[in-house]
Amino acid sequence: MFKKGFSNLIKLIKAEYKFILLLLFTYIICILPVNYYIVTSGGISDIDSRIEVADEYDSKGSFNISYVSELKGTVSTYLFSFLIPDWKRVNTNNYKYSDDEDYEDIEFRSDLDLEVANSTAIKWAYELALKKYDCINTKIYVIATFSEYKTELKVQDEIISINGEKFNTIKEYQDYIQQIDSETVDILVRRNNKEKLIKNKVYLEEDRKVIGVGLETLNTYETTPNIKIKFKKRESGPSGGLITTLDIYNKLTKEDLTKGLKIAGTGTIEDDGSIGTIGEVKYKLLGAVKDKADVFLVPSGENYQECVKIKKEKKLKIKLIEVKNIKDAIEKLKNIEGKK
Repeated sequence: MFKKGFSNLIKLIKAEYKFILLLLFTYIICILPVNYYIVTSGGISDIDSRIEVADEYDSKGSFNISYVSELKGTVSTYLFSFLIPDWKRVNTNNYKYSDDEDYEDIEFRSDLDLEVANSTAIKWAYELALKKYDCINTKIYVIATFSEYKTELKVQDEIISINGEKFNTIKEYQDYIQQIDSETVDILVRRNNKEKLIKNKVYLEEDRKVIGVGLETLNTYETTPNIKIKFKKRESGPSGGLITTLDIYNKLTKEDLTKGLKIAGTGTIEDDGSIGTIGEVKYKLLGAVKDKADVFLVPSGENYQECVKIKKEKKLKIKLIEVKNIKDAIEKLKNIEGKK
């Protein structure tokens, strides 16, 4: 019976070998993954629909987040990247802090970056608009592990307590670690919705004590007026922080910062209000030009210098505005000339 079935299989392969080879070739070219992401063209998207503030003020223009398109690397997209000038190959190892990380860890960190950016945007927009906001919840997550430190902590773990002590900021945690005399600490984490107690070694690095992982704080705020932020599922990362902050502020204040203009931009919003640099700024600028933005806000320093260079080389008409912090961005928008 087995010999007969095997014989029939061989006959089928011989009869259909061309079709089978075609399927195999198609799989290798179109589906087989490679260890790269492929960055392609950019664009902009009106952020208004993602942010809802009670009794918000209307805008004549719009704030737009800038984005780049990112394809998962396959044999075909990888090969095409050598032929198409604006396709860029980025090794997935560039997104990793250690070899132990997988795709889910990278996605978790990117999704958390967006949540933190939105949280920080709320804080600064309400602060500068003189509106009420209160922190009602704080969570601290492990976002990276490092090969030089041995630990049972994993990316995505939520830190509940260390030696029974709870913390509201990473600084509080860091200050506490410096006071510890023992070589280990007991860390209670939440992992996959279950609590787990982990004994972790304390390391000495440049006269400071560390537990060998990267952490991120996520704050939840209660605000007056109420705010709701909902980004699309495929959207992640921190680079929309600047535009998110400006749009919230604009909805909270009577003066319209957009002045009828289509304003695009990129940059992180940091806890101290500074605007952080981002990657792939070239693609974001070109995407803003393609989608006919009037203004492009860009972090000061290397991001701004690169945009100035590209604007000159390609003779772009878009207005570039260099911003150092959120207050700087608001003041410069107040002083630009709007559409008549």
